[in-house]
Amino acid sequence: MGHREDLLEGAKRCLLEKGFVRTTARDIVKESGTNLASIGYHYGSKDALLVQAYVSLIEGLGDTFDPGWGAGGDSSSAPGSLERFQEVWANIIRSLPGARAVWMLSLEVILYADRLQEVRSLLAVAQEQGRAGIVPLFTGVPEDELDKETVDSEGRFYQTLLNGLMVQWLFDPPSATDAAQLTEGLRRVIAGATRD
Repeated sequence: MGHREDLLEGAKRCLLEKGFVRTTARDIVKESGTNLASIGYHYGSKDALLVQAYVSLIEGLGDTFDPGWGAGGDSSSAPGSLERFQEVWANIIRSLPGARAVWMLSLEVILYADRLQEVRSLLAVAQEQGRAGIVPLFTGVPEDELDKETVDSEGRFYQTLLNGLMVQWLFDPPSATDAAQLTEGLRRVIAGATRD
């Protein structure tokens, strides 16, 4: 690996161990075996590097949400169906316990947003990408074929559900919503909204 990749991997380890607020540039350099100047050269700033590392960690989680069928693959349920909705959420929920450190980072960004202005603004861009990345799991439509309206509506919907589930599972896993409960809730909302 080159310095760029070493820095990224070192920053990911630092984030998982110390979080955003407590990670220093010197921590990253020590963990990556590089030098301080390489952070600026490759990433522009420590915060930009930490955001890149966080996004990489989140992307790795996204891969665990997809049980192999993803956009257009082999699922036992039809894209857009309530069965697919439940299947995807079951996969996401299964991945939550093993990803606790990454979800704690997400909460840290929320709690310390005022101290992490650069991180916050960089993550706003990544959040848009996250919305586009989650939709194919439910719809079967490849990410590069999604229109802006779908990402802005369905992507925001799924992202909001994901963030709420994340908080529940971090706070108290035994009482957190499961995929069947989430699906039944959606089923009832749909039935109520379609009544004459």
